[in-house]
Amino acid sequence: MTERPIRIGCYSAFWGDSTAAATQLIQHEGKNLDYLVADYLAEVTMGILAARRQRRLMQGEGARKGYDFIDEFITLVLRDNLPDLVKNGTKVVTNAGGLDPIGCKEAIEKLLKKMNINMKVAAVLGDDVLSDKEEPTLNSFNGVHSFSSISSVNHKLDHDRLPEKDEPIVSLNAYLGANAIAAALADGAQIIVTGRVVDSALVVGPLMHEYGWVEGKTKDFYDLMASASLAGHIIECGCHTTGGNFTDWYLAAQSPYGGYSNMGYPIVEFNKSGTFVVTKPEKTGGLVTPATVSEQILYEILDPALYLLPDVILDMRQVKLSQIGNNRVLVSGAKGLQPTPYLKCSGIFLDGWKLTGELIIGGIDAKKKAQAVGDAIFKRVRGMYQQMGIADFRNTNIEPIGGESLYGPHSRANDTREVLLRLTAHHDDAKALAVLAKETIPSATCMAPGITGSGAGRPRAMPNLVHFPILIPKSQVTTRYIIGDSAVKTVGWGSWDNNANYSKPTPVPIIPEADVSGPLVKARLIDVAYGRSGDKGDVCNIGIIARDPKYLPYIKRSITEKVVSDYMKHLCKGSVTRFELPGTNAMNFVLTHTLNGGGLSSLFIDRQGKTFAQLCLSGLEVEIPASLLPSVESKL
Repeated sequence: MTERPIRIGCYSAFWGDSTAAATQLIQHEGKNLDYLVADYLAEVTMGILAARRQRRLMQGEGARKGYDFIDEFITLVLRDNLPDLVKNGTKVVTNAGGLDPIGCKEAIEKLLKKMNINMKVAAVLGDDVLSDKEEPTLNSFNGVHSFSSISSVNHKLDHDRLPEKDEPIVSLNAYLGANAIAAALADGAQIIVTGRVVDSALVVGPLMHEYGWVEGKTKDFYDLMASASLAGHIIECGCHTTGGNFTDWYLAAQSPYGGYSNMGYPIVEFNKSGTFVVTKPEKTGGLVTPATVSEQILYEILDPALYLLPDVILDMRQVKLSQIGNNRVLVSGAKGLQPTPYLKCSGIFLDGWKLTGELIIGGIDAKKKAQAVGDAIFKRVRGMYQQMGIADFRNTNIEPIGGESLYGPHSRANDTREVLLRLTAHHDDAKALAVLAKETIPSATCMAPGITGSGAGRPRAMPNLVHFPILIPKSQVTTRYIIGDSAVKTVGWGSWDNNANYSKPTPVPIIPEADVSGPLVKARLIDVAYGRSGDKGDVCNIGIIARDPKYLPYIKRSITEKVVSDYMKHLCKGSVTRFELPGTNAMNFVLTHTLNGGGLSSLFIDRQGKTFAQLCLSGLEVEIPASLLPSVESKL
C-alpha cells in the first residue's frame, strides 16, 4: 500500500484529441508519472462505433478488427511510446476498448509481441448489457426505468425520449465503476483497456489499488472515493482544466511556452489524505488556476450535491480551490455518499435518416437571403413530395451561420455580409432526403445572388442515431476482467443504498442574499463571471462561476431560473433548474430538452451545448453596486 502522492496524467479528452499529448506527458514527466489515462468515449463516440457495427451487420461483413475499438490508441500512442512507458514504469488505463475491449486487448498483445516487450494487458468487460440478450430491446430487462437529470428519485420527471419497449436497440452500454480496474492492477496488469466506464473510473481505479481502499475497512471510504472521482472528473477532459475552452481565452492563448500551440495536459497529484493538486508539465502552454479548474468542475454536471457514480455519490457543493504555486491548484472538500442500486446506461437506437446541406451566401442582406433561400428550398421539396406521394419531413432546421443564429431573437448580426446557410432535415426515408440533396445546389442559379458551394459537395443522408440514458439495476450487470490468457474473473459490486437516503443530502450554507440597500448599475455577466457548458443527452448544463466571491450574491439575484429560461427559450423546450455550489462560488443551471434530441440526432449546429455558456455570458446582465463595477484593467 502506497503512502506517497500518486501522479496521474490524462492525455485524451475524446476520440480525436491531439496525438502529441501522450508523448508530451511521457517525455516531460518521465518516471514521475505513475499512470497515464485517456478518455476516448463520449455519447457521440458510442453512437459512431454502434453505427459502424450496424452497417457491417446489415452488409453481412461480420467482425472486423479495429472497427469496434479505438485503433488510434494503438497505432498513434502505444506504438511510439511503449519503450518509454516500460522504462519509466508508467501504467496505462483507458476506455479505448470501445465496443470490443477483448479485441483491443488482443491487438495490444500482438503489438507487444512484435516489439518484444513483456507487459500484462487486461480488458474490463460487462458494460455491453445487450451481449447476452436474444432480443435487443428494453423488453429484455427487468426493473429498467428512465433517467431524470433534475431528480435523484423521481426518474419519470422530464426525462429524455426513450425507445419503445419492443423497438430494436443498436447498443446499450452500462457505465461501469472502478472495481475491476483496481482488481486488474492488483493482478499485475500494466495496460488496462475498458469499454464504457464512468470517465472518473480511469483515475479512481488506480487510486483504489495504490492506497488499498476497501469499503467497510477504510476510514472515510466514501469521501476518499468522492475526492478521487472529482480528480478524475477534473482531468478527464484533458486541456479543459489547463486553459482550454477557458472564458478568458486570451490568457491561455498568450501564455508562456507557446500558448495554444503547446498546451499542457493535466496531471493530478493525489495525496493519501484525499486532497489533490491539479497541475501540468512545466514549460508547456496554458494555465492552471482556480478559475480554469472550477470551470471544468462544472462541466457536464447536473445536481452538484448528487453526482451519481457507480461506486459513490459525489457531493461537490463545498469543494475548495486554492492556488498554492505557479500552475498548481489544491482541491479539497469533496464529500461522498453510498451509491444507488442502479447503473446509468448509454443507449442508441435508429430513428429514420438525417441530412445536412451547406451553401455560402455573400453580399448585402446575406442573412435575410439565407433565410429566404432555406425557406424556398424546403417549400419546393415539400411540393415535390406531394406530387411523388412522399410523406413530409419529420423535422427541418435553417441556420444562417455567421448571423448569430445561435442567439436566435437576441442576434445583433442582422447586417452581416457573409453567412453559411446550413439546412438540416429528418425523414423516415433516405430516398426522400436524396430529393432534398439534389434540390439544394440549384438554388445557386435560381435563387438569391452571391451563392456558392461550401466545398462539401452534394450532401448524403445518414442514419439518424438517437441517444438515450436509462437506469438498470446493478444486480443485472456483471463486471469482469481478463489478463493475458488467464480465466475471466468476476468483480462484485459494493453495497448500495436501497432506501434512497441520498435523496436528502446534508444541508450546506447557501449563497447569501445581495445587499440592495444602495443604487445598482448593470454589468455584463462575463465581466463578473466565468462560464462553461456541456451536454448530457438532450440536456445542457450551464455553469456560472463568480470571478470574485463579492459578485456571487448579485449574480444569484440577477441570474435566476426565469431569466435563463426566458433568454434561452428559443433553444430550451423544457425546464431550467438552478443549483448552488457555494464552495466554488458558483451556480449550475440544468436545461432539459434543449439540444433538439442530443449530440447524435440534433439538427442544430451546436448539438452539444458547447456555446451556451458563452451565449449567456455575453447576453445577460447583473445588477451590482457601482463600487463593485470591474475596471477595464482588472479584466486584462
